[in-house]
Amino acid sequence: MSRRAKRSSVDANISFLDIICCGFGAIILLLVIVKPMQPLVLEDSAIEQTGQVRALQERLFAIRGQVAYLETELTAKQEQLGSSERRVAILRSELESLMARLAAAEGAGTESLASIDDLQIALQSLTAEMRSLLSRRKANSNYIGGIPVDSEYVIFIIDTSGSMKSVAWRRLIKEVRSVLAIYPRVKGLQIMDDQGQYMFEQYRGEWLTDSPVWRRSIIERLPTWTTFSNSSPEQGIYTAIRSHFKLGDKISLYVFGDDFNGSSIARTVDVVSTLNKQNRDGETLVRIHTVGFPVHFNGSPGVDSKAMRYANLMRLLAEQNNGSFIGLNNVN
Repeated sequence: MSRRAKRSSVDANISFLDIICCGFGAIILLLVIVKPMQPLVLEDSAIEQTGQVRALQERLFAIRGQVAYLETELTAKQEQLGSSERRVAILRSELESLMARLAAAEGAGTESLASIDDLQIALQSLTAEMRSLLSRRKANSNYIGGIPVDSEYVIFIIDTSGSMKSVAWRRLIKEVRSVLAIYPRVKGLQIMDDQGQYMFEQYRGEWLTDSPVWRRSIIERLPTWTTFSNSSPEQGIYTAIRSHFKLGDKISLYVFGDDFNGSSIARTVDVVSTLNKQNRDGETLVRIHTVGFPVHFNGSPGVDSKAMRYANLMRLLAEQNNGSFIGLNNVN
């Protein structure tokens, strides 16, 4: 091989090595510049979800404890009310006895003036105690279990979805009976589903005159009442306010359900606030009481998001519309 050919071969080998080195250098430079994506750690996500479930379960147990405490307190208040009523009866009996003695003393003149004065003082004392007990009982009579029951008209708005019908319907009928019991006499009743469809369509926009016949008809119709529902009670609330509010009427809405499929909690609250306006004293056109049935709280890990949305919406509606929110702890 000539010197010239050998020299050409060496130059070619050097150029090839230069290209290889430059290529490796470029790859290393790219690895240094570009930050690699951190791998997803699935175990941490699972641990975080487990912690959230545990926190929700602890909150549920705390709420159940509060419910038990409130039930105990309600029982004590009822016993106290019964004791007050018995005391009023005793005082009335003593009052009648004292009035009879005072009349006899003033008429016959057989009692001394001091005795008459003593009787009058005792009479005044008994009268003052009776007034105090009666005014206290009257002040508490507008509330039962923390729910104001001063309304003259009652409207039920009921979620008739499959989950309610299949799991909580017997408990729902029981709750409707309970609400009717705490309103022994009102001027009007009405019942509709969460879409604003009336149970008795021929009375749409009208009141059912309260009577034992209508109350019995509502309870008897409930087991077989079936209508379409998308678990969004806002339409029923809108219909109830628009169709039945009349200035001067005291109206309470009772919303029963288990979950919320509506598009927006904030929008629903805003629209209800626009319809159900407040006066200077903070009183709204109607009261909105809400009841949540724990259909989706069956003890399994995690909580159904629609059920949580329903609970949040019902709590807000009750707070902003002078009502009460009751979350039941079972469907039995």
